[in-house]
Amino acid sequence: MLRQYELVERVKSYDPDADEDLLNRAYVFSVQRHGSQKRASGDPYFSHPIEVAGLMTDLKLDQQTIVTALLHDTVEDTLTTTEEIGKLFGEEIARLVDGVTKLSKIEAQSDNERAAENLRKFFLAMSDDIRVLLVKLADRLHNMRTLHFIKSEEKRRRIAHETMDIYAPLAERIGMYEYMREMQLLAFRHMEPEAYETITKRLQAIKEGDDGQVEKISESIQKALANGGLAAEVSGREKHPYSIWRKMQERHVSFEQLTDIMAFRVVTDNSAECYRALGILHEKWKMVPGRFKDYISTPKRNAYQSIHTTLMHGNNMRVEIQIRSQRMHEDNEYGLAAHWAYKQGNRPDGQAGWIRDLIEILDQAEDAEELLEHAKLAMYQDRIFAFTPKGTLLQLPRGSTTVDFAYAVHTDLGNQTVGAKVNGRHVPLRTQLQNGDVVEILKSKGQDPQPGWLSFVITGKARSAIRRNVRFKERDEIVAIGTELYEEIIERLPGKIGPRAVKAALKRLEMQEPDDLMMAIGTRQLSDREVMEALIPGSVNDNDDERQWPEQDRAISIKGLTPGVAFNLAECCHPVPGDRIVGLRRSGKSVEVHTIDCQSLADGVDADWVDLSWGNESDGAAARLCVVLHNKPGTLSEMAGIFGFHNANILNLRLSHRDGPFHTFDVDLEVHNVHHLMRILSALRASEAVAQAERS
Repeated sequence: MLRQYELVERVKSYDPDADEDLLNRAYVFSVQRHGSQKRASGDPYFSHPIEVAGLMTDLKLDQQTIVTALLHDTVEDTLTTTEEIGKLFGEEIARLVDGVTKLSKIEAQSDNERAAENLRKFFLAMSDDIRVLLVKLADRLHNMRTLHFIKSEEKRRRIAHETMDIYAPLAERIGMYEYMREMQLLAFRHMEPEAYETITKRLQAIKEGDDGQVEKISESIQKALANGGLAAEVSGREKHPYSIWRKMQERHVSFEQLTDIMAFRVVTDNSAECYRALGILHEKWKMVPGRFKDYISTPKRNAYQSIHTTLMHGNNMRVEIQIRSQRMHEDNEYGLAAHWAYKQGNRPDGQAGWIRDLIEILDQAEDAEELLEHAKLAMYQDRIFAFTPKGTLLQLPRGSTTVDFAYAVHTDLGNQTVGAKVNGRHVPLRTQLQNGDVVEILKSKGQDPQPGWLSFVITGKARSAIRRNVRFKERDEIVAIGTELYEEIIERLPGKIGPRAVKAALKRLEMQEPDDLMMAIGTRQLSDREVMEALIPGSVNDNDDERQWPEQDRAISIKGLTPGVAFNLAECCHPVPGDRIVGLRRSGKSVEVHTIDCQSLADGVDADWVDLSWGNESDGAAARLCVVLHNKPGTLSEMAGIFGFHNANILNLRLSHRDGPFHTFDVDLEVHNVHHLMRILSALRASEAVAQAERS
C-alpha cells in the first residue's frame, strides 16, 4: 500500500504545481472515514482507495481525479455525504465522487434490473465527465486483483461475469487495452478455472521447451529491419490464456491446432517508419492473406492506431505482428486516459460518439433486459468501416446492415429510411456491409421504422430506436381500435353518458387517463361487461343470460391501422380487403382478424368475437393461393406472367407437392382487394397451363 508521502511524491513528479495540502487532506480523510473496516483479504479497507489512487498516478491524471479515487467509496461505505465532500474538497470533486459511487443499494426485482439501473446511472455520470469512467475502471481492476479472497464461489463468478460483460468492453472502447487485457485474464480465471489452468500450464510448458523461440524470432525481426536501414524496438510474447481460449471457441479447434499463439510488436519513431517496417517484413516473409489490417489510416472508433499483419515465419509458423509508433503505443495502452494527463491543454469532454449512442439507448430502452442487450451491443463487437457519399468514415459492428448505417449517421435518418445504395447500386435494406463500402441512404418523411427491421439490424442504437417507435405506434393504434370498441360499447348502454361518468369510471378502474381505458379495451384486459358496469354501475346483472345482451349493431373499422401492430391478419385464412371479416380478442393480445368462413374460428371459443370491417377504400394485403400446374416447360413462367399482367407482386413461392404430371405451388401474393384477387383467379383458371387455382 502506498504511504501518504509516496502518493504525493508520485503526483508531484509529473505535476509540480499540484496542491499538496489537498492530496494530504483527502488521504487522511479516506483513512479516518473507513477506519477499522476490513476487506475480504483482511487488509484495512482504506488500502483499496489508496491503491486505486496509485493506479491513477500511473496514468498521470490530474489531482482532482487522484482525490476522487481516494474518496470514491466514502459515500457508499461510510456516513459521509456528497454535500460534505463538496464543502471539504470542492463541488467538482463531489460531482466526480457522486458519479463513481456504486449504486448497489437500489431495490430491484432481479439482478438484471439492478445491473441495468446501475449501468444507466453510471453511463449518465460518465457522459458528463469521462474521469468518472477512469476511476471506476481502476476501482474494478483492483477489486479483480483481490477477487480470490472472496470465499463465495458464486459471488466470485458473478463479479467476474460482470467484469467481462461490462467493464472490460468499456476499457476497450476508450482504448485502455492494458486494463482490458488484465480484466479479461482475471475474470477468465474465475469464470473458467479449469480452462484457465490447462491453458496456463500448456503455455508454461511451451515457454520452458521452446529453447528461447520468442527471443529468436524477435531477433530475426530486429535483424531484418536493421538490414533494411530501420531502427525499431521489437518485443514478443505468448498470447494470454483468455485470448487463446476465445480463439479456440470461435474457431472450434483444440489448443494444438492453434498456429498463432505468439504475438510480436514493432515500435518505430513515427507513422512513416511503420509503413517502411511493413514493407521490409512483407518482403522478407510471406504474409497470410486476409490477416492484414491498417488501423493507422483508418483508426478504430476508440482512436486505436496500429498495423496488424500475420507472417509465415521459419518452418511455416504463423506469427502475428503489430507495428506502431511510440506515440501510438502510449495512446493504445491507456487510450483516452493518456489524453487526460495533467499537462494536456485540449482535454476531451467525454462525449465520444459511442457514449452519445449509449445515452440515446438509455432514453429509449423500455426495460432492464433491453437496456443490457443494447448496451453490450454498443460496447463491444468486431468493427468494419464504411463511408457516407461525402467521405465521412463510420465504424460499425461486423454484420451491420444499411439500416444500422442509417441509424449510426442519425436517428432521424434511420427512422425515415426507405432504401439504400451501396457503391452506387440499389440493394435490399437487410444487405450486410463490407469494409470500404460507400453507403447512400434514401429517405422519406412519410416513412416509419418497420417491425420487420428488428429481424436483421444488429446495433444497439438501431434496435432501441426501432423498438421505441414500434411501441409508440402500437400504443397509438391499440388506443384507436380500443376507442372504436368503446364507442360501440356505450351505444349498447341503457342511457347516455357524459364526461363525468367517464371520469368516475376511470377512478373505479384505478386508471389515470382515458387512453389507459382504451388500451385495456383494445387488448381485452377488460370485458364489455366490466366497461359497462364501470360507466353505469348496476347496468349489468351477472345473472343475465348472455343472449339477452344488446348485440353489436355496427362493424368496427380497421382502416388506417397497421397489420402486425393493432391487429394481426390470421395466417390460416389470409383475409384481404373486401372479405367479410371478424376479430378474435384474447386478453393481452392484439385483435386477430379472420374471414367469416375460416375453419379455424372454431378454435376461438375462448375469445370475444368482434364484427369488423375494412373501411372504405382499404387497400393491400397478402393472399395465399394454391395453384396446380401441368408439369410442362413454360407453365411456371405463364403463371408468373399472369401475376405480372395483373400488377400483383409475388411475396413467396413454394413447390409443395409433386404428383406425376402435376406440380402444386403455394403462392403468397400482394393484392389490392378481393376483387383484384378474383380477377387473378379467373385468369389462372382460364389458362391452359393451370389445372386448378384456389384460395388457401
